[in-house]
Amino acid sequence: MTDERGTNDLERKIEDLTKQKEYLQRQCRKAAKAILEAEIDKARLMKDLNRLQEEYDNYKLMTGV
Repeated sequence: MTDERGTNDLERKIEDLTKQKEYLQRQCRKAAKAILEAEIDKARLMKDLNRLQEEYDNYKLMTGV
């Protein structure tokens, strides 16, 4: 089965652009998911950092450092 349409055929261009749009949408969804996961990790790390800073400050108070 050969495709007899030329490379400038509008239907082919529409199909190609539709495929490209769908691909880019999938990539954007993946990127959005990765960003959300990174933000969750950042919030968790900030919480741990604040907790450790408080523990360190308490340690300094207790030891007089």
